[in-house]
Amino acid sequence: MDPLNFANFSILAANWRDLWPVVWVEQACFGEDAWPLLDILLVLFMPGVVRLKVVLDDKIVGFAAAEERSGAGWITTIGVLPEFRRRGIARVLLQVCEERIRTSRMRLCVRRDNVAAQQLYLLSGYHQVEVWARYYRGGEDALVMEKGR
Repeated sequence: MDPLNFANFSILAANWRDLWPVVWVEQACFGEDAWPLLDILLVLFMPGVVRLKVVLDDKIVGFAAAEERSGAGWITTIGVLPEFRRRGIARVLLQVCEERIRTSRMRLCVRRDNVAAQQLYLLSGYHQVEVWARYYRGGEDALVMEKGR
């Protein structure tokens, strides 16, 4: 497929009606690290959470959530179905989350072995500030990355 054509996808607010497509995106993107159903339900209902879905040809192909915690904005999840990656969708999701969370810094966690996501975050102005040892299932470390604004 060609690189993403911005005319044929939309970034919209996600809600509870998107539960099953969001579950699918989480599972396809994160496997054993995917959020459990209850966590997805909570993020789709909790006030103050930015919830975004990417719709391409009437299909949800990406999802992101962000919130303010302890004075910082946190990207709590961001995922794009594997067949739609490397087209700029995650970059746009990241930018929209950053625009909607009005804090002086943004933070996120990424698996140490997820080099593609780390590249995206580095190119978007993030840098590593911490390591949370054995954060993910299977014992993988989380790199905590931050962007000042």
